[in-house]
Amino acid sequence: MKAVEHYLDKETIEMLRRQHYGLFGHSAAKLCHWTKVSLTKGQVCYKQKFYGIQSHRCLQMTPAVSWCQHNCVFCWRPLTPPKKFPEDFSEPSEIVEESIATQRMLLSGYGALREQIGEKKLEGALNPNQVAISLAGEPTLYPALRELVEEYKKRGFSTFVVSNGLATEMFSSLNPTQLYLSLDAPNEEIHRKVNSPMEKDSWEKINRSLEAMPSIKARTVIRMTAIKGMNMSHAKEYAALIEKANPDFLEIKSYMFVGYSRQRMKEENMPVHSEIVDFAEKVNKHLGYTFAGESAPSRVVLLSSGKKKQRIE
Repeated sequence: MKAVEHYLDKETIEMLRRQHYGLFGHSAAKLCHWTKVSLTKGQVCYKQKFYGIQSHRCLQMTPAVSWCQHNCVFCWRPLTPPKKFPEDFSEPSEIVEESIATQRMLLSGYGALREQIGEKKLEGALNPNQVAISLAGEPTLYPALRELVEEYKKRGFSTFVVSNGLATEMFSSLNPTQLYLSLDAPNEEIHRKVNSPMEKDSWEKINRSLEAMPSIKARTVIRMTAIKGMNMSHAKEYAALIEKANPDFLEIKSYMFVGYSRQRMKEENMPVHSEIVDFAEKVNKHLGYTFAGESAPSRVVLLSSGKKKQRIE
């Protein structure tokens, strides 16, 4: 595997390392907040509450740490000019092994808390069985993403992939445990304000991915990031897009005032949990999904179509 310096400039590398990213090649892993508090405080993330995965055994990574076709105003990363994904990319098996090794390295300091955490739980964290391919960047830009998902599955991982949906062919060919499409706008006008796309036909591409979702084998989820004063309107238009995709689940989650988004947004743009619940009810009025859960600390609501079992075996 080529060194990270082969793919990223010095300034980007230093910025990501300051933010505790473990970098390898064009990929990265980072300890999730909920992995850390699961180990130290016994608290768990909404994915454990909703789907039954174990927060302390979750590996958060990306095969495209600094490449994306969007410059979303709510993103925690600095906005960057578009860059072509490197042609000399790492092999999926290399990325899997490096991501696990990086997770263990990032967890190394927790050995001092072995007695507090418990031997079994710490060992579980060092041997993750759930991967969230969603850390930063757009994973579908990695040309071997299908094979990467399969490599994780071979090792007994459940796999969550989160995509902006612009690479419809790649997106629709994926078969992870759970496949997410981010839908942050009800129409093209708001999409251009919120997602700041770098491709002229981005809205058409998102709609093609929405249309492809009903035929995807994996469990499917529409993920909506709700930003107060920007995209929490036009509930009927959102519902029409969601009906087109016919996802198994719908997650509506608050924008969080973190990272570089603080340079572009205000804390008032972050809805409180009751506002997320209210917005979810307005959208669901046109859908008829079942209210399947909520997590106030994460400011997120889950709606279910009832087509798939909620908990992942």
